[in-house]
Amino acid sequence: MKQIIQDLKVGNTILEEVPAPLVKAGQVLIQTTRSLVSLGTERMLVEFGKANFLEKARQQPDKVKEVLNKVKTDGLQPTINAVFNKLGQPLPLGYCNVGKVIAIGKGVEDFAVGDRVASNGAHAEYVSVPKNLAAKIPDNVSDEAAAFTVIGAIGLQGIRLANPTFGETVVVVGLGLIGLITSQLLKANGCQVIGFDYDPAKVALAKTFGIHAVNPGEGTDQVAFVNNFTHEVGADAVIITASNKSNEIISQSAKMSRKRGRIILVGVIGLDLSRADFFEKELTFQVSCSYGPGRYDESYEQKGQDYPLGYVRWTEKRNFEAVLNAISTKAIQTEPLITERIPLENYQQIYGDMAGSKSIASILVYPEKSGEPQRSVSIGSNSFTPGKGTVGIIGAGNFTSAMILPCLKKTSAKLKFVSSSGGLSGTTLAKKFGISNSTTDNTLILNDPEIDLVMVTTRHNAHARLVIEALKAGKHVFVEKPLALNKEELEQVINAYKESGKTISVGFNRRFAPLAIQMKKALGSGNTPMNIIATMNAGFIPAKVWVHDMEIGGGRIIGEACHFIDLITYLSGSKVKAVCMNAMGANPEENTDNATILLKYENGTNGVINYFSNGSKAYSKERVEVYHQERTLIMDNWRKLNGFGFKNFSSASSGQDKGHQTQFNLLIESVQKSGHAMIPMEELVNTTKASFAAIESLKTGAWVTIG
Repeated sequence: MKQIIQDLKVGNTILEEVPAPLVKAGQVLIQTTRSLVSLGTERMLVEFGKANFLEKARQQPDKVKEVLNKVKTDGLQPTINAVFNKLGQPLPLGYCNVGKVIAIGKGVEDFAVGDRVASNGAHAEYVSVPKNLAAKIPDNVSDEAAAFTVIGAIGLQGIRLANPTFGETVVVVGLGLIGLITSQLLKANGCQVIGFDYDPAKVALAKTFGIHAVNPGEGTDQVAFVNNFTHEVGADAVIITASNKSNEIISQSAKMSRKRGRIILVGVIGLDLSRADFFEKELTFQVSCSYGPGRYDESYEQKGQDYPLGYVRWTEKRNFEAVLNAISTKAIQTEPLITERIPLENYQQIYGDMAGSKSIASILVYPEKSGEPQRSVSIGSNSFTPGKGTVGIIGAGNFTSAMILPCLKKTSAKLKFVSSSGGLSGTTLAKKFGISNSTTDNTLILNDPEIDLVMVTTRHNAHARLVIEALKAGKHVFVEKPLALNKEELEQVINAYKESGKTISVGFNRRFAPLAIQMKKALGSGNTPMNIIATMNAGFIPAKVWVHDMEIGGGRIIGEACHFIDLITYLSGSKVKAVCMNAMGANPEENTDNATILLKYENGTNGVINYFSNGSKAYSKERVEVYHQERTLIMDNWRKLNGFGFKNFSSASSGQDKGHQTQFNLLIESVQKSGHAMIPMEELVNTTKASFAAIESLKTGAWVTIG
């Protein structure tokens, strides 16, 4: 299928050929017929992509601060690599999509194949959209008119926050697409509407809708106009839909408001507020969040958990439905807003010169298609030989792009497939790293006889299932940690492993780091007890990020602290037999990222893992201390290792190598030469069980023995 993307690194807007997505659980698969180009939002993305690095930095000062902090902790070169990797990931454009449902995901009951729907899907021939981000189109509403649904919901949410009543005067600042729809909805709500814009054509169009539209560029004082119109009362509410960096807009909005008026920001403007402007009138100011309640809520959008109507009357989906109803009843006129209708393949007529465009609404028209969508795209023409380290990768996220693929390219691996859920990220990586095929259908990888090794790099909740599927397909498996999220998944993995005769490798790369290998060598192989303290200054991750979700990410202890359980196992040469974990805070929880884990090992080793997210980013991220036979090793951030009490060792250094490259070198060599697994299966199972035991210990407040 074809999809419009924005290259952030070079600045080009591209019509890319990518695999069509498979429908996911809780989603509907839509074949697009029309999509609307949001010139305001998309122009910003296109212009950002075209900007040079200095201009990009000026536009995002917060990101610059993050980069500087990363330089302090990780060093210059890793930071540069991370920045270029991020810029190398293109953005899908568009969020006003209309089409026909062609497949229904598990758990979807309120849609059927053949339904016409409006959604926030991208500019792509096929999109898979969560059920709470799509709405059915009334029979008397055309696909073209329905393309205004999402953009209309943005304006509608601003109105809901302003809470206007019949007869009130509301000012709309900015008569672009959102402003014109907002103005029409306010009129339908019984309000007197004043609109301001510097574009004469938009002002003239607004007047045809019954809006008191004014062009300030013709000399009209906006504040004076509003005061005169309202007989010196002032506007009851001001809704700002403009995009302008000036602080003048918020100042004028305050001055034209009545006492205790409301100001709602839908657009993007300068926000240096004058206390005097707001203090004297006791004004209310609020920023509107996109389509309405539910936006950016993982439970609502991705898991399909609706808010009870009695408590949240208007969610983003119900706002979609309200806009569609307004179009159906002619409360909103969309036809006059359409400036141009462009076939998808001629997209550059819209994106070629967005900065100078006077268009209000541009509609992309999609070609009619029949049959099953194509779910694999060929990128290269490499040849493959069975049994020679031919790899299929399932998952095309940031870590795959930034770490795994750059390492694999330095090995002798043959990269045949990369799979991603949406198709775009996989295709981008395939082109960048010379992978022969991009797909959205994992069965193409699992059923390919040439593929020896399947690499699973998805979100954590898919790890166990995909490992089992790959083993049953007769493939060796590498999976990024964790191996599983619970005991049931782990048992299923173990059973599949026993039956397959294939190997499992887990991405416990720390044991392959040069300094870890040096530590192991210095300590010797006497299998005598040690005291080992591993501290991870993990850094704060917001609670809404998926890694904290116990069903999806498993939490940071199972998902990340397992690295250090494996590392202590490697250094001690023993396995964990009991675990106790204590978390920061008065009350035990099922999940934490501020905890101390105590580990008892079979050979008497005492392990302590301090996993903290509340430390300074300026401090080292990882530190390991080993106390053994009147000797001490101190490893700091995988850069420096100091030894005390050793006869033939005092110090070593490394370029913050955490062992990824060595890990993948050994992995591909093992596959090609029929070698043993890099880490014994019993150690992988023991480490995984120990991470589960840590969570169980937190719940029970007691030591947990590993079976």
